[in-house]
Amino acid sequence: MAPITEVEGRRVALSNLEKVLYPASGFTKGELLHYYATTADVLLPHLRERAVSFLRYPDGPDGQLFFTKNVPPGTPDWVTTAEVPRSEGPARMVLVQDLPSLMWAANLVTEFHTHQWTADDPGEADRLVFDLDPGPPATVVHCCEVARWLRERLAADGIEAFAKTSGAKGLHLLAGVRGAPSERVSEYAKALAVEAERALPRLVVHRMTRSLRPGKVFVDWSQNAARKTTAAPYTVRARPDPAVSTPVTWDEVADCRRAEELVFRAEDLGPRVRDHGDLLAPLLDRRRAAALP
Repeated sequence: MAPITEVEGRRVALSNLEKVLYPASGFTKGELLHYYATTADVLLPHLRERAVSFLRYPDGPDGQLFFTKNVPPGTPDWVTTAEVPRSEGPARMVLVQDLPSLMWAANLVTEFHTHQWTADDPGEADRLVFDLDPGPPATVVHCCEVARWLRERLAADGIEAFAKTSGAKGLHLLAGVRGAPSERVSEYAKALAVEAERALPRLVVHRMTRSLRPGKVFVDWSQNAARKTTAAPYTVRARPDPAVSTPVTWDEVADCRRAEELVFRAEDLGPRVRDHGDLLAPLLDRRRAAALP
C-alpha cells in the first residue's frame, strides 16, 4: 500500500518514493515530490484558476509519455475541477489550486501545462506567449538574441515581456494581456513573428516547416491558440535530467554566451527562488496586463 501523507488536512497517497525517474543523475520520485513541495509558493500562483494538462511520464523520461487532459480516474473529490470548452464539446479538467492538489498531481509524475486563459473566462486570453525553439546547430544563446528583439518590439506596443527557460533547449517569452480573445492574440503574435523574421532573416523562422529550421530559431506563435497549452513556470520536464522551466532575468538573457548557462535543474531552484523570488510575479498582477494595439 502507498503511504498516506496528510497535507494541509487532506490525505494524499504518495507511492514508489524510492523509484529512480532520472537514471543519469539518480533523481528519485521522492526527490521530485520534495521539489514540488518546496517550490509550491512560487509555482501554485501560476497554476491556480487554469485548466491543467498533465504530460505524464510515470516510468521516467525514457518510458511512455502521454497527455492527460480530462480529469484522471481516481481523482480525489476534494481536487477542484472545471468544465472548459473544447472543439468536440465541453470537457472537465483539473485545477491545481492548493498544496494537497499539487502533491496529488505530482505523485502522478507529470509536467504541468496550462492554457493562456483562466477557467472562469476561457473566452479571453490573459497571457501572450512565444516559444523560441532553436534548430541545431542554433542553441538557447541564439534564442536569447531573438528574445531581446521581441522584448523591445513588445515594449514599443506597451507590453512588458518576461522570460523563462523552456526546461528543454529553448526559451519562453510571456506577457500579461487583456481584452482580447485567443484568436486575436494569436494574430498579433504571428505578426510579430513575421516581423522578427524580416528583421533577423539569418536567425529567425516563423513557420514550423522542419526543413527551414536548422541553424535558426523558430518563433512559435501558435501556442496562443485557445486549445494549446505551454509548460508552466517551475515545472520539471521529462528530459534526461530533471531540468526545470525556470524564470530568468533579462541580464541573464543578455549575458548568456553558452547554452549550459541557462540550464537549471530541480536542485538549483531553491537557491534561485531565495535570491530572486518569483521573477514572473508581475504576470500575476492584472493591473500590469496590457491591451493589444
